[in-house]
Amino acid sequence: MNDTHVTIERALIIAVHLKKESDFDFQASVSEIKSLCETAGLEVVDTVIQNKDRKDHSFYLGKGKIEEIIELKEREDIEFDVVVVNDELTNSQSKRLNEMLDAKIIDRTQVILDIFAQRAKSREGKLQVELAQLEYLLPRLSGHGQSLSRLGGGIGTRGPGETKLEMNRRHIRNKIHDIKTQLEVIKDHRKRYRENRQKKQMFQVALVGYTNAGKSTWFNQLTESDTFMEDKLFATLDPKSKIMKVNDGFNILLSDTVGFIQQLPTHLVEAFSSTLEEAKYADVIIHVVDRSHPNYINHIDTVNTILSELEMKHIPILTVYNKKDLLANEILPTGPHQILVSVYDPADEDRLKDALINIIKNEMTKYHIQMLDYDGQTISTLKQTTLVEQIQFNEDINLYEITGYENPQNGVTEQLINNKSIENLNAEYIKQDKLISETEETNGNNE
Repeated sequence: MNDTHVTIERALIIAVHLKKESDFDFQASVSEIKSLCETAGLEVVDTVIQNKDRKDHSFYLGKGKIEEIIELKEREDIEFDVVVVNDELTNSQSKRLNEMLDAKIIDRTQVILDIFAQRAKSREGKLQVELAQLEYLLPRLSGHGQSLSRLGGGIGTRGPGETKLEMNRRHIRNKIHDIKTQLEVIKDHRKRYRENRQKKQMFQVALVGYTNAGKSTWFNQLTESDTFMEDKLFATLDPKSKIMKVNDGFNILLSDTVGFIQQLPTHLVEAFSSTLEEAKYADVIIHVVDRSHPNYINHIDTVNTILSELEMKHIPILTVYNKKDLLANEILPTGPHQILVSVYDPADEDRLKDALINIIKNEMTKYHIQMLDYDGQTISTLKQTTLVEQIQFNEDINLYEITGYENPQNGVTEQLINNKSIENLNAEYIKQDKLISETEETNGNNE
């Protein structure tokens, strides 16, 4: 048997703490880049931080700080294969850092792209990653030959975009055009699929939130599914949708989406816009927040900003503060449509569903139907396609009365109960009374 030896690349993180940035926000950002590196498969050996008024235009860090790193490396006080920068670098910054440190230089965007490349499983996900990689690479080709060739393999070059990094601009532009064409075809398929769901009167709910907030865990819990979940950033990349049931049978299509993150590159948001369309066309959004995270407020702001960029802020939002089991004190949220939960508390699943039902009712119209007979098939269909609130027999009028909420655009009750409406029933009674009277009159004449 041959043992396979996997070499783990060692990473040195460098970051600039701008004086205008609070200590808390900066430390949260550094903590996040460390988590990103670990998720990507890097071993973080050290972190170098420099306090500055602004980032150095040429070297990112000050030249003196870079010389300190070189000295530490030469004395073997620190060994690293990769330098990870906690910002997106310009072409010239990356080139000069590469020349001075004689190491592979990876910025924050490349780390995120590398994780996406490792996690993409579907054809669409792989195409989206490759598009984002190529769009990132295109403006960085000029005068970058030596440093690009130094990348070799490993982090920053993995995934569906793993091709010759020295390929010319024309080839990259053609490749980008080809990928966008393929994605448009997939987008059209998705659109038709979505339209078919809408014809079937399917109510749609999307789970969104900061990466590692617990969206996939709740997706599995609510749909009795087994979607991949892990306590790492971007554990879910390819979106999934599945039916969940609330209110004794009402069908909801629940979609799990890729997690958001601070400083998400613009072209990455654009590249994954079609993937996020499942959330964009949702009737309600469930925003899952890791309440135990010390920086959860900034996470909420990041998600809200991206939702605004994607023109989704008009969609009703249920905010689910997750991981209450990790809190020392249970602090209940005070705003409307907010709930504090833990996936490990069985009662919280019902509480979440109840909160979701309440927000769905606000988007629906109340209806009231009267039926002569208890039609099991009609009742079952109503429970699946509307939120049935009450079914009772009214002895005063000898009719079954049903109240509930439905999507006004679907007109489910009108379609199902058209032939069972009280007007039709009254007409039927009049017709039957007339027949009975005529029969009795005929019988009387015969006698």
